[in-house]
Amino acid sequence: MEYLVTGGAGFIGSNIVDELVRRDHGVTVFDDLSSGKKTNLELVASRIRFIQGTITDLDAVKRACEGKDFVIHLAARTSVPQSVKDPIDTNRVNIDGTLNVLVAARDAKVRRVVFAASSAAYGENPTLPKVETMQPEPISPYGLTKYVGELYARVFNKMCGLEFACLRYFNVFGPRQDPTSAYSGVLSQFMLAVLEGRSPVIYGDGEQSRDFIYIENVVDLTLRAAETPGVSAVVLNGGTGRRITLNEVVRLLGELTGRKIVANYGPPREGDIRDSQADISLAKQTLGYEPRVQFPEGLRRTWEWYRQHYSKQE
Repeated sequence: MEYLVTGGAGFIGSNIVDELVRRDHGVTVFDDLSSGKKTNLELVASRIRFIQGTITDLDAVKRACEGKDFVIHLAARTSVPQSVKDPIDTNRVNIDGTLNVLVAARDAKVRRVVFAASSAAYGENPTLPKVETMQPEPISPYGLTKYVGELYARVFNKMCGLEFACLRYFNVFGPRQDPTSAYSGVLSQFMLAVLEGRSPVIYGDGEQSRDFIYIENVVDLTLRAAETPGVSAVVLNGGTGRRITLNEVVRLLGELTGRKIVANYGPPREGDIRDSQADISLAKQTLGYEPRVQFPEGLRRTWEWYRQHYSKQE
């Protein structure tokens, strides 16, 4: 089978590409390298096709889609704070770019598009866990653009029968997440701070909670969403069904590293959500998905990766 992975040089994308190559699928990566890195693909570079381009270029996306069975659409502006600062750019990439991908997939007669949606669509709805039937209430331009991507996918399904699965990823973490990037997740930033002997920064009181999902679980969920027969026009949560506070994360990281870690607390960031937890019943029922790597083990694997790759800063 032939896959196109937009944003395939990024943290999530490159891990998915690795697994696709392991399964002997044909893979084309389409990435503008604004946040992704070619070094993330160095282990599989000889077995994939790489196209440097932007999803805002419809003609380029159309060429990339030709002959593909599946499109995994990950390319996006992914920073909530950056979307607050520059909503126009976030809109251009996340909405206009996603529309281009859907148009290109339709014209190329792609079998299915898997879209990286986001738990940010739920916004400040206090009900936990989050269930896909809840009314989305995004509170940031980022969350809004991701929800609009879902709506566009639904429209294309109704217009032309384009199969899609939208995965509302929760807080993904693991190897290759760049701790120096403005787009990076909080766990990678915590780990870099510990390696550099700094106090990790928590915005707020640290009692905000997240459903952290290890990258291996995300890869499994995403490929199930692409390849499971009969799956079409679905929106599914991509989490673990559990949540943990940032204060508890710091405590566990201290136990794991054998270091005394004292966090610095700053004011809450605009657009951030207080609590987040996925109900994954629908993903289990639809795809047979079950998180295989739980948070403590994922944290250990991630710490070992950061020690190996950022040890010079230790």
